[in-house]
Amino acid sequence: MHELLLSLEIAGACAVVLLALLVAVVLRRRRLTSRLGTFDCSVRQTRGTRRRWALGVARYETDRLDWYRTFSLSPRPSCSYARRALDVSLFRDAEGAEVVAVQPGAMIVECRLHVDGVGEEVDFAMSPDAYTGFASWLESAPPGQGVNVA
Repeated sequence: MHELLLSLEIAGACAVVLLALLVAVVLRRRRLTSRLGTFDCSVRQTRGTRRRWALGVARYETDRLDWYRTFSLSPRPSCSYARRALDVSLFRDAEGAEVVAVQPGAMIVECRLHVDGVGEEVDFAMSPDAYTGFASWLESAPPGQGVNVA
């Protein structure tokens, strides 16, 4: 009987810890999305041969786009993309396996990220309204930054 109670206490403690983590993730997301200039945005970067979509929230800053992973507790962005280093190659509707990997109704924005002379592919999945804001943000770069919006 004593062993059963100990097992139930351990299971209860694990459930409380998991619930606390879930609440922390939800509160972090709510705090991030309450600020101006944020939108739901999934990211897919080329990392070797692995290319997977990661859900998150993006936020416009003056000269960069900060991206925060949804399932994280970190207060810092997971990635930052400099405005002058982003070139939009193509935008299109999600197709195939992308439809279930990104938010419903999202469109895919394929970009080239130029860092230290090396071009890397990065794809963003966002709503059509968010793309309008993204394209406007890129186009409103200060003179001399030479951004490219498809």
